[in-house]
Amino acid sequence: MTTAAASPESKAAEPTSSRPRFVARWDLDKTYLRTDFDTLRDIVRTAFERPDQKRTVPGAAALLRELGRANVETHILSGSPEQLRSRLEAKLRLDGARWASLTLKPNLQNMLRLRFRAVRGQLGFKLPALLWRRAELALQRDQQGQLVREVLLGDDAEADAFVYSLYADVCRGVVEAGELADILRLGGAYEDSVREAVRFASYFERGDVVERILIHLDRQSSPSDFKPFGSRVVPFYNYLQAAFVLHEDGRIPAVAVLRVALDLLVSHNFEPEALSRSYLDLQRRGHLTGVGLPDLDAALRELLATKRVSGASELVTMMEGATSALVATQTASDDPRSATSTTPSPGPAFRRSVPPPSPGRPGAARPSTPPPPPVSIAPQVRPRLEVLSPIDYRTMVLHHNPRRAKAEAKRK
Repeated sequence: MTTAAASPESKAAEPTSSRPRFVARWDLDKTYLRTDFDTLRDIVRTAFERPDQKRTVPGAAALLRELGRANVETHILSGSPEQLRSRLEAKLRLDGARWASLTLKPNLQNMLRLRFRAVRGQLGFKLPALLWRRAELALQRDQQGQLVREVLLGDDAEADAFVYSLYADVCRGVVEAGELADILRLGGAYEDSVREAVRFASYFERGDVVERILIHLDRQSSPSDFKPFGSRVVPFYNYLQAAFVLHEDGRIPAVAVLRVALDLLVSHNFEPEALSRSYLDLQRRGHLTGVGLPDLDAALRELLATKRVSGASELVTMMEGATSALVATQTASDDPRSATSTTPSPGPAFRRSVPPPSPGRPGAARPSTPPPPPVSIAPQVRPRLEVLSPIDYRTMVLHHNPRRAKAEAKRK
């Protein structure tokens, strides 16, 4: 691949299997790193930050580590310039991350070639790079003979939801080569980037490979803004919400979700009640059904019964709040007359698993504590994602960048 779309110098921090079971593709700025680039001063400060000065979005590093533990192959694609590679790799290593490739933007070469649209644009860079990485997979199918599926993580600051959805539909075969070329040209991509995207799209097997598109709401956009992209796109406010979705999809174990929650509770001082509301928020928006809660309950009881856990009481409060909300929702849906009634909280079942704090170890659980009986939650079946309606990318591409759309609105 030429430098018009992406840099081919993508290093692997850890060797990965030649036959991946599942692939996660991450953005960096505002998805993984708390990066500011709204002003020239922000850009300069970001360029000179040391790896230890770069700030990670709360919970992002924990989730990335848990994906690694679950043998998920991680590829990172960022619009950050190639000149920051060594610092970004050092930051990822500080966070304990493992990745198979890191693709950065060749901004210096773009400027030397007077490709100024490519410096700011994302569509002409990210889409060819995504297609290239898909084509680069040595084996397109897993050990069960199924197409290797993917989850894509981005944010609402640029055009990630649009680019990822377009990539998903190219992989599905919904967007053909001619339409793809038209969309890229309308989006301001250079002709060599258009040709590369069309070429890479012809190299791999078509299928419904993109399972989820998770969008971090860094700019606090309304989740309703993403409805045109369908249920495949899940906007989320914090990384515990992303972990809940991945767990219910069967991609990470329950204990991984609990470790992400503990990272937010202990390392970032999140309130347990707020994290409980995070679960309810996703459930109300239709992205969770509650099918994973019994598994989380069992993992929590096992965790508290076998080891001392910092933040155990906060974790229990979070889980009982999420469970109470789900039970109340199920009760209301089963009997509309009970929508305003008070539903007994299953909290005591959880609280029995947390004994009084040991001296010098606040909130620590004793390994000898017998596990509590499981919370009763009505079994549910994870529904298949709705049939996705066709997306009019040709119309959307003119307004796909939220920041550009906001600037245009101000001019009007």
